[in-house]
Amino acid sequence: MKKLVLSLLLLYCILIPLLVISQTRQPNVIIILTDDMGYSDVSAFGGNFVPTPNIDRLARNGLMLNQYYSGAPICSPSRASLLTGMYPGRWNFSTYLDNRKHNREAEQADFLNPDAPSIARIFQTGGYATAHFGKWHMGGGRDVKDAPGFEKYGYDAHASTYESPDPDPLITATNWIWSDKDSIKRWGRTKYFVDKTLDFMKSRKGKPCFINLWPDDVHTPWVPMAGEGYNGKFPMGPETEAAFKLVLKELDKQIGRLMAGLKEIGEDKNTIIIFTSDNGPLPSFRGSRTASLRGSKLSLYEGGIRMPFLISWPGHIPAGKTDSLSEISAIDLLPSLASMAGVKLPAGYKGDGIDRSKVFTGRPSLRKKNMFWEYGRNDIAYKYPKAPNRSPNLAVRSGEWKLLMNIDGSDVQLYNIIKDKDETTNVSTENVGIAKQLKSELSSWWKSLPSFKHF
Repeated sequence: MKKLVLSLLLLYCILIPLLVISQTRQPNVIIILTDDMGYSDVSAFGGNFVPTPNIDRLARNGLMLNQYYSGAPICSPSRASLLTGMYPGRWNFSTYLDNRKHNREAEQADFLNPDAPSIARIFQTGGYATAHFGKWHMGGGRDVKDAPGFEKYGYDAHASTYESPDPDPLITATNWIWSDKDSIKRWGRTKYFVDKTLDFMKSRKGKPCFINLWPDDVHTPWVPMAGEGYNGKFPMGPETEAAFKLVLKELDKQIGRLMAGLKEIGEDKNTIIIFTSDNGPLPSFRGSRTASLRGSKLSLYEGGIRMPFLISWPGHIPAGKTDSLSEISAIDLLPSLASMAGVKLPAGYKGDGIDRSKVFTGRPSLRKKNMFWEYGRNDIAYKYPKAPNRSPNLAVRSGEWKLLMNIDGSDVQLYNIIKDKDETTNVSTENVGIAKQLKSELSSWWKSLPSFKHF
């Protein structure tokens, strides 16, 4: 009997610490950042292009946010805002990165300063294995040969596209974004990045992982897999709705493979998954990809910056809930995810975002800090959508109000974004005091951004 009691006590002493460890193990984090996805591309947000059952399953398993905003209406600054938790203008990012001539004309840097804060570096310092799989577009490519490597931003592993400091040769056979000579064809890239993600997690079994899964779908050119109405030749209607639907269908299929793979390796219950986009769509098919929101990629109207957003973490985030109250910005992800994962922010870190982890875990709340945007410093290096979707080049969201204006203070537009999310009625003349106050705050923010520096 004594031996039995001692054996039970010994077993108890072994199992209890293991249970405590398993309950307190830091979660994996996977940020799925799609490219040029419209607010209503997927079914969960009202899309009716093709069924997206796997992406919709993320919504059923977690929380859907209806007021999430990207940091910019175009890729490079949008990605920089997510990585740093800061407004991209603070690091001289204002439009997409191109060759050196374009970057100078756009009044921006050639690459993200490696001294900038990095969510990956912060998680790496906190004991995470870190990886980036997919599009980068924060430095490298074209004639920019001195962009810092991924390791400078805190990544242990990477596989990326042409617009990066170290393009993966399997997807960059030529010196361009896409080629029919690539070993991994355009339609197979998202699958390739999902495989890389799962393989990385398997190889780091027992260690928490932070992963950027940033496919270049659903950015044009839309090159579907051969079959299903597409004959494999390129180009073949690369910006047609038929091609878009096939690419979206394949993207959804690969999100399903990711979720199945996580379950297979036993990490589905301990992984925070975020699904969102870097900026709005182009083309938008007459607004059908933005759920009637005004604007598109390249615009500071809602269609260019309001993004679909899903977050799932079984047992921690309420399943099947929709939050239509809380305003969230991409700059909030760094402090929020660090809080949720128990990762300490560096001493002296001064980001522009705020910790919204309570919102992510099911407690909606209004945002007590304004959100700001810019796009379009001149008419030389910036592309703009046609009227009526070309917006003024500065914007601020403050509670129920959104104000847009040009840098010189002209073309002031004020919308009650709760009552008028489609931005149809400018109410600046009826709300002179509010417009004056927001115009002053927006101007002060713009003046706080550093003058152009070239690294």
